[in-house]
Amino acid sequence: MTNITIIGEAYGEAEDKAKRPFVGASGQELSRMLNEAGIDRSDCFLTNVFNIRPPGNKIEAFCGPKAEAIPGFPALIKGKHVRKEFENELYRLGDEVLSADSNLVICLGNTPLWAMAGQTGISKLRGTTLVSSHTVSGYKLLPTYHPAAVLRQWELRPTTIVDLMKAKREAEYPEIRRPKREIHIEPSLSDIRSFFNEYLPGCRCLGVDIETSGNQITCIGFSPGTNRAIVIPFVDSRRVGRNYWTNQADELAVWKLVADVLGAANPPKVFQNGVYDIAFLWRSYRIKVRGAQHDTMLLHHALHPEALKGLGYLGSVYTDEGSWKHMRKTSTIKRDE
Repeated sequence: MTNITIIGEAYGEAEDKAKRPFVGASGQELSRMLNEAGIDRSDCFLTNVFNIRPPGNKIEAFCGPKAEAIPGFPALIKGKHVRKEFENELYRLGDEVLSADSNLVICLGNTPLWAMAGQTGISKLRGTTLVSSHTVSGYKLLPTYHPAAVLRQWELRPTTIVDLMKAKREAEYPEIRRPKREIHIEPSLSDIRSFFNEYLPGCRCLGVDIETSGNQITCIGFSPGTNRAIVIPFVDSRRVGRNYWTNQADELAVWKLVADVLGAANPPKVFQNGVYDIAFLWRSYRIKVRGAQHDTMLLHHALHPEALKGLGYLGSVYTDEGSWKHMRKTSTIKRDE
């Protein structure tokens, strides 16, 4: 058993001649990135979704209309499904994954993500772990960019190496380990008072985040530690009038509590793109924030100015959370970068 299986898309010219994956320019770049991430390529099992070369190196050549699709698989490219005549390639891939039985499967690009998870959107899912549900079920996956994409867009390289460094850590065990969180939602006024009274005294750093729509805050979250938070809603689309608080006196009391916490110098506060949050709180609600000590977006940008700095990206790099931005079904106006 190898700890890591790496799946690419298909053979290129060099691979087609050698009948082996990752022996051309993309393979050489993969070797360099693996080495920089601390992974020995010889310790990995390497394969492709298609161990054949598509005409013109275009994966679209394997695709057709939905009527010709492999049953149970979504479109690989918008409106284009992999044709059933290539189903044997997935059988072969499944046998290889089962035989290698690795703790982790690295999906290089959209095609292996599609084959193993039935999903696409590599830029949204890269760097996060998920469980395979197609071709072979139950394996831990970590998607990242294909080295061919890196060679075309060199700015993707630092992110890919960071993802491979995370892959090295994830390959130490087969299960997905998510941080345990206790998140209080839909609280009453007394719930909020109790939370603040219990967890804010002695808090070393309070995480604060707002969500907005137009000139209104829809909810605000407070986290006094890495494993606990409370979300205070103000908008509820399920209710007539869309107001979470049905009692005006309670709503005013909640805003007073929020203003008191934000207006106190202690505990120190950390934001993501706090310039937006702090300005919005003052402009729309005349709530002055004191004790703003850190901004995760700016701290990350100081370390890696070449990288993206949105909260979803930071989560994929620094945490073991799933791709929560991709999971949500509602939209927000607030930008976190």
